[in-house]
Parts: sequence; structure tokens; C-alpha cells
Amino acid sequence: MHGRCWLAVLTLVLLANPFTLHGQESERLDDLKQEAVAEVESLRKFTQQAVDQIFSFGELGFQEFETSSYVTGILSDNGFLVEQGVAEMPTAWIATWGSGKPVIAFGSDIDGIPKASQKPGVAYHDPIIEGAPGHGEGHNSGQAVNVTAALVLKKLMEREKIPGTIMLWPGVAEEQLGSKAYFVRGGLFQDVDIMIFTHVGSNMGVSWGEGSGNGLVSVEYTFHGESAHSAGGPWSGRSALDAVELMNAAMNYRREHLRLSQRTHYVITDGGDQPNVVPSRASVWYYFRELDYEHIKDLFEIGNTAAEAAAKMTNTEVEWRILGSAWPRHFNKVIAETMYENIKMVGLPEWSEADQTLARALQEELGAEPTGLATELGELGGPPEGVRTGGGSDDIGDISWNVPTVTLRFPSNFRTGGGGHHWSSAVAMATPIAHKGSTAGAKVMAMTALDFLLQPEKVEAAWTYYRDVQTKTQEYVPFISADDRPATHLNREIMSEFREEMRKYYFDPARYDTYLEQLGIEYPTVRQQP
Repeated sequence: MHGRCWLAVLTLVLLANPFTLHGQESERLDDLKQEAVAEVESLRKFTQQAVDQIFSFGELGFQEFETSSYVTGILSDNGFLVEQGVAEMPTAWIATWGSGKPVIAFGSDIDGIPKASQKPGVAYHDPIIEGAPGHGEGHNSGQAVNVTAALVLKKLMEREKIPGTIMLWPGVAEEQLGSKAYFVRGGLFQDVDIMIFTHVGSNMGVSWGEGSGNGLVSVEYTFHGESAHSAGGPWSGRSALDAVELMNAAMNYRREHLRLSQRTHYVITDGGDQPNVVPSRASVWYYFRELDYEHIKDLFEIGNTAAEAAAKMTNTEVEWRILGSAWPRHFNKVIAETMYENIKMVGLPEWSEADQTLARALQEELGAEPTGLATELGELGGPPEGVRTGGGSDDIGDISWNVPTVTLRFPSNFRTGGGGHHWSSAVAMATPIAHKGSTAGAKVMAMTALDFLLQPEKVEAAWTYYRDVQTKTQEYVPFISADDRPATHLNREIMSEFREEMRKYYFDPARYDTYLEQLGIEYPTVRQQP
């Protein structure tokens, strides 16, 4: 047989025997995954440089100008279409490549922590710049993971003519829970089929179902009174600071009568100008955290009542503004199960003795058990068992209630016994530990994306879980209103204070192989025992 006759017969044979066709598709997928792993491995140097570069920027939320410029520059140079300043945030952007369905989005946070400046590879507190911000939550690594995986996928999709679109985006001001609800409101993800988020962890893992933490609403209350001379005529004034203190007292007394799962905390952002002037204006910033939308809303209303009562007691006026919000997280079972199979194939990095020495030394420094770096994978995570007692928040929750979503935790750090947001969480983040973990994470990302690019039935299954399980009885209602705007003023003064000095320490890959080399740090540097 020749020509079209042979093709017709072959088509009939394959249609009559779907197992043969499925087997060929499966073999192709496996081959492409192996190739993706090799391609990520070949970009190991690029990944290391990206991790180190973003670490050296150390920018706080809403002020991530250097970081966004660096990442979007790479993507633009590699053929991605970049849209800047999305959702009314100067440091937010969306980068896309490809066409058609499915649309697979990669996201990761990019902001740092105040006063978390720390020399990498040093197992005790030793800031690069005293008092400056730094990556005490490891947000310098996620974009390196995502961009590496995206570049590999683009290469394979072009060659194999695989339809689909790859999207990348940054978690701006995650520490203020300040951006993702606005991304949702702006419709940035309305065409996305699969959302894969990345965050640094101490092991490689993924979970599905409800998360163990809380959602929250972030609110700043501002009281307005009347100034006066604090000694010469205080009776002429109406103290806005008194109102702030009374609100705080009310909320502190109320804690005993709130659920164990709630977390309520505050900082006074404006306490007046000087003691001899009755403050005519004062502000306090609250985080109200709870397990679900209804209880978060109730806690918010309790705060509003306390603010109004404090204003009445002090004859002042009060207004409030939502600065950010985060829905409780719910991750997709189908995506998580698919990803976990790839996690098992990739496994954990091979840690050197130097890596383990750094980890154990820092753990001992902080009074934690010196277990070192993880050497065994954990299990696929599921919904928390038993009574949920609450915890931290992440505004990826808002996205998870609008698009099937998971978060990949990749092993670029280690347990120190604390909860993060600390200089110690920056110690590993520009060392071989972070470099190896980011490369491993990029492999899992690329492999998981291929699963959904080449198996449309998996995309549909993910949406079936989203529709029939996750959102069957729960509707997403944003905390922000149509009138709320991103709090892009936050952290502007802090970065203005430190940016020029921090600029002196930006990583220069043209002159140095690693950031450790540029800083002259011997890896690892541990405290000398007497």
C-alpha cells in the first residue's frame, strides 16, 4: 500500500485501538518531560544568577521596581509579550507567550521583609546593611523557578508545535496582602485554565483542599481630632491618638471572647508629631484573620465598631481604608495529584556537606533542633485534620477561588524553628541551597505544565473539581469594593531611605560568579566555637 491508502489504514487502526494511541501519547509526554528536565538542568547557571540578582535587590512591597524591570527584561528579550503597570500597580505586570488554549499561568511573590537584611551563607545575624530590608521570606527565588520553566516550555512548544499560552506574573506586596484581589478584580486571569504558584519551602511539596492558615482583611483606621498645646490648653484639643489607644484597648479586651482561630494584630502608623501638640490625626493598621469569609467579615465589623466607639469617646471622627485582603486558600486536587507525581520523579537535590553544615549551624544558633536539610520527600498534602487553629495568610487564596490553583513548595530553605519573616530566613537564599532547590522546582513546574498542555482531559478534570467540589456551596465575594485602590504608597519612604545604599550591593554577574563571591563570604560561615 502507498500514500493516502496507508495513512487511512493507519488512522483506522489507531482509532480502533485507542490504547495504542494513548500509549504513543504517553510515550511522547514522558520523552518531553525527560527533555524538559535536561533543559532546566542546562539553565542551572541562569537560575542561580536570577536567584542571586533578585536577592540583592531586597525590595519591599509595592516598591519592587528593580525586580520587575529585571524579570520583565528577560522575558521580553525571549519573546514574551509584557504588559506593565497592570491593575493600577506600577510594579505589576503580565507576560505571555503562545496562543490558544490551554492558558497556564505561573506566579510567584517578589517582595521582601523590613529590617531583614542578611549576608547569605552566614549562620548568625550579620546584615549587609543595618536596618535595611531583605529577603527574609525567600521571595527572591520563585521568579527564577518560573522563568526557567517558562523558557524551557517555550522552546519545546515551538519545536513540537504544541498549542497553548504560558503566562507569568508577580505577587506584588504579598507581605501586605496587597495585590492579588486587585488582579482578580481587573480580570487578569479570566482566561487562565490552570494556575501554578510557587513559594520557597524546606521540602518539595504540594497540597490540595483547604489550607491550614487563615484569610484576612487589612485595614487602616484614621482618626481626626483637633490640635492644641498639650500643656497650655489641652482642653481645647481632641486627641486622635487617644482614639487609637482606646480602639486598641477595646480590641485587646475583646480577644478573650473571640474564637481560637482568629489572629488580630496592629501597628500604629501615625501617632502624632510631638508630645507638646495634641495629635489632630492618628492612624492604626489592623490585620483581621479568620478561617473563612463569614468570620473574617464578622471580625472586620467588630473592629469597625471598636473604632466608632473610640471616636465617640474622644469626640473625634474616624474613617477606614482597606489596604489588602486574602481569602482562605483552597487548592485543586487534580493539579496537586498531577504535580506530586512529578515531584516524586524529580526528588530532592543532593545536598553537600557544606549545605548541611550551614543548615545545622543556623538551627543551633536559633535554638532549634539541628536536623539540617530535608533528605526525604513528604507526602501529598490534603485538607487539615482535626480542629483548625489558624495561622498565616496568603492572597493567592483570592486567585484559588477564581481559577484552579496549587502552590508548589520548592526546597530552597530549611526549617529554623520560627515562622519566617526574619533575617534567618534569608541566610540560605543566595547560596547553593537556594540554587539547587530552585532548579529542582523549575523541573517540576515544566513537567506539570506539559501534563496539562498535552492532556486536555486533565484540564477539564481540574475544572470539574473546582465547580463540583470547591465552589459548589461557597461563592467568592471580594473584601475590596469597586472604589478601593491598591495601597501603592506603602514602603515608599523606607525604600527611599535605603535604596541608594542597597544599590552599592546589587549583584554584578559580569564580574562575579555568585553573590557569595561578590560579598567575599566563605561558604559556609559559622560561629566559631570557643
